[in-house]
Amino acid sequence: MAGIVVLFGSVGAALGGAGGMMIALLLAAAMNVYAYWFSDKAVLKMYNAREVDASTAPEFYNMVKELAQNAQLPMPKVYIIDEDQPNAFATGRDPEHAAVAATTGIMRILTQRELRGVMAHELAHVKHRDTLISTISATIAGAISSIAQFGMLFSHDRERGVHPAVAILIMIVAPIAAMLIQMAISRAREFEADRGGAEISGDPTALAAALKKIHNYAHQIPLQTAEQHPETAQMMIINPLSGEGIKGLFSTHPNTEERISRLMAMAV
Repeated sequence: MAGIVVLFGSVGAALGGAGGMMIALLLAAAMNVYAYWFSDKAVLKMYNAREVDASTAPEFYNMVKELAQNAQLPMPKVYIIDEDQPNAFATGRDPEHAAVAATTGIMRILTQRELRGVMAHELAHVKHRDTLISTISATIAGAISSIAQFGMLFSHDRERGVHPAVAILIMIVAPIAAMLIQMAISRAREFEADRGGAEISGDPTALAAALKKIHNYAHQIPLQTAEQHPETAQMMIINPLSGEGIKGLFSTHPNTEERISRLMAMAV
């Protein structure tokens, strides 16, 4: 997180000198505050998630309730997203203000046992407080891309402006650097959430089977919101982005086969 804020300030300094750096750092501070208090609501609204309860989705809601009790967590808010791509995520600044969401696609293709493993994984993120880290890093990383694209506005030399070559370099390098930092945060936390989820559900093979299914389906079915806001991809249980090649190199998720292998080792 410190690395992302430093990067934000460095981009501001490169484009606008000391004044640009101060503006960028103030923006970073403001976005951290915003992300802490409101990022969960913003992400859920972005994905058009609808809240459900024991009367509107009893089977799913009660599954989450049982797993939350297993994890000794307060009951989170439960949401369903009307999307065909199978995926799920958790958000919220702390366990007392957490929410978990699953797509209709994941509820359709997984067995109840497999879905239970997925929701246990998401609750492990809540228990480890990964949700706060991921939402703040996503907010700042997205802002770095924006400030790089509008870099000319932060020029301290209004007559000459930023040299076009420098501006282009910053526009390319800054978002990549932000993604690299996100990768370091997200990949490590996914392994821990797999382990924690397997412990909460008591069924590591169910989560392993779910990951295999989701991986096979997710890259065939686009998730337009994630494509439009790739900084949110790290929140999902499986990378929702359809890009291959260079885009795939910057995946915020570890290799699915390795995740499955570790879960199967836990089962043994």
